[in-house]
Amino acid sequence: MATNKSNMKAVIFAGGVGTRMWPLSRKSTPKQFEKIVGEKSTLQLSIDRLRPEFDWKDIYISTGQRYTHIIKKQLPKIPKSNIIGEPEMKDVAPAVGYLMAILAKKAPNSPVIILWSDHLMKHVNRFKTIVIKGGEYIRKNTDKFLFIGQKPRFANQNLGWIEYGKKLTNLDKYQVSEFKSWHYRPDQKTADKYFKGGKHAWNPGYFIVNPKFVFEQYKKHTPKMYKKLATLQKSYGKFNHKRQLKKIYPTFEKISFDDAILMKVPSKQAVVVSADLGWSDIGTWEALKEALQKKPDDNITEGKVVAFNTKNSVIYNFSDQLVTGIDLDDMVVVTTEDAILVCPQKSIPNIKKMLNTFDGTELEKYR
Repeated sequence: MATNKSNMKAVIFAGGVGTRMWPLSRKSTPKQFEKIVGEKSTLQLSIDRLRPEFDWKDIYISTGQRYTHIIKKQLPKIPKSNIIGEPEMKDVAPAVGYLMAILAKKAPNSPVIILWSDHLMKHVNRFKTIVIKGGEYIRKNTDKFLFIGQKPRFANQNLGWIEYGKKLTNLDKYQVSEFKSWHYRPDQKTADKYFKGGKHAWNPGYFIVNPKFVFEQYKKHTPKMYKKLATLQKSYGKFNHKRQLKKIYPTFEKISFDDAILMKVPSKQAVVVSADLGWSDIGTWEALKEALQKKPDDNITEGKVVAFNTKNSVIYNFSDQLVTGIDLDDMVVVTTEDAILVCPQKSIPNIKKMLNTFDGTELEKYR
């Protein structure tokens, strides 16, 4: 296994609420902190994929301030100063910018990998090799993004896709290709084309980059945000930083990192490594089923569950009672101590819409 000779840093983003996995995922305890698979949360699993190649001091967690106590409990070996709490959730561009401002000050020449806390991965050693070798590549090519793509398993229209071109070099046995373009959630016909064409990968949102270079992109593409980030960078490590953060962060524009930065990056400033990592984004109950199914029509169950004459369904029981399903096909049934969800898998996108109707009512406590 490759070693982290480039003194690489890792940033894991763990601030999302995960409404599409309600009722397990709530505002108070989002899905990344729950034991969805096995005896560890997906956040803890994301850390396991970095260890022991990454020292604890080289791992940073970005989250909302309301969740920092959960992270400290689940990851006691992470230095408290490496748990970065946002005073207010303002989408990903401000969150990435704030971390890049910090790292550009603390470790401007160390490559950093951006990761997410709610993913699963089967081929961990393969992932580690690409990460470590990718860090060495970025240390030598400080003016580039290195995007890590998942070789597609099927024509998925619910994910972003990365288009790549000719081969440029190799990372160990993995090919580095020129970056062409992004495609977000294509229609089914286009997804079929991408899948068959062999020049597209699923986009997990993972990339390796030099933090100083990314911070410069903020100056170029979002000058107003950059000015505020520069103020936070200057005060970082000083007595007045918390006060500055509380004052400035809520004023950031709510915008995605893709829209603020990535969509504006010229193709010559990025490369792509596509490989079969066994990666899955378990952002929905249906996605969890796809990640865990060994063959079509398998049921995915957890807890005290009886699935009788039932197929291709997700039945998760987080209560002490027995949950039974009879003649259920393509369904989702999730039971917690205080809420139950029952819906066809095709209706999962409506979970968020339903929860929005809870706002301002006595049901809001269940969000």
